[in-house]
Amino acid sequence: MPELPDITAYIAALEPRILGQTLERVRLHSVFVLRTADPPIESVAGRTVREIRRIGKRIAIGLEGGGGADDDLAPHGPKTVRGNPGLLWLVIHLMIAGRLHWRPPQAKLSGRQALLALDFPSGSLTLTEAGSKRRASLHLLRGEQDLREIDPGGVEIFSSDLDAFCAALSLENRTLKRALTDPRLISGVGNAYSDEILHAARLSPITHTHKLTPEEWQRLFDATRSTLSVWADRLVAEAKAKFPKGVTAFRPEMAVHGRFGQPCPRCGSPIQRIRYADNETNYCATCQTGGKVLADRSLSRLLGRDWPRTLDELEALKRR
Repeated sequence: MPELPDITAYIAALEPRILGQTLERVRLHSVFVLRTADPPIESVAGRTVREIRRIGKRIAIGLEGGGGADDDLAPHGPKTVRGNPGLLWLVIHLMIAGRLHWRPPQAKLSGRQALLALDFPSGSLTLTEAGSKRRASLHLLRGEQDLREIDPGGVEIFSSDLDAFCAALSLENRTLKRALTDPRLISGVGNAYSDEILHAARLSPITHTHKLTPEEWQRLFDATRSTLSVWADRLVAEAKAKFPKGVTAFRPEMAVHGRFGQPCPRCGSPIQRIRYADNETNYCATCQTGGKVLADRSLSRLLGRDWPRTLDELEALKRR
């Protein structure tokens, strides 16, 4: 799933292409992608893009919404000082397999992966989704109040301090991996970058938040900021040169995520993993868990008491 650095890169690529441009129409290739009915999606045609914003892992495109007394799309609910309360918002959630593409004007939508197109005079922004499951979504919302209601509410790492960060992640006694990937606690972090953050902080993914020392909290806060900043800067630089393609959670420059069995860039030990459902957590046992190999659900069931507790035991098991 695209996370904060990826969404930031998408926005950097979109701003020079569609900001200030008129949205000519929205073409839906899949009826399931649109999750709202009021306002009608046809009502955005002819409106100008005034703002593009990240809401967690979502991309919000703000369109002039009128707001006059005779405008049936005038926003409702209390106004806020942030942004323009009169904007209509097209909110795109890419989920796991959704990706954006910049195509020539009126680009044809074909194939099962194509979901929708936003047509502008200079080109078409298209959304595709790999696989058979349709999880990516488009919402059309009125004003700031409606936009706030879809925000999971996690703290923004670059606008919060250490105290706010600690307070959010320690609301419940959760493992660091689970806390970092909960959008209600911290905004924009998912499976990939949580692995990178924990490796940079030299912390185990299964350590519970209520057990962290002040020094470990500082390391985690600093690692979260630095990891997301470094990757956002790198991806934005690439996006300014060329519209993002091949957006993926698996990058060869990453330290641990997606690198099971490969050497840790810090100590050279093989990267380990914990597999669960459709995801896996990657970590370095030497750097993060004091040499302990964490139990993998599927393998630990198979091996039972023979499950290796250290890297040495794991290597010995492989040699059998």
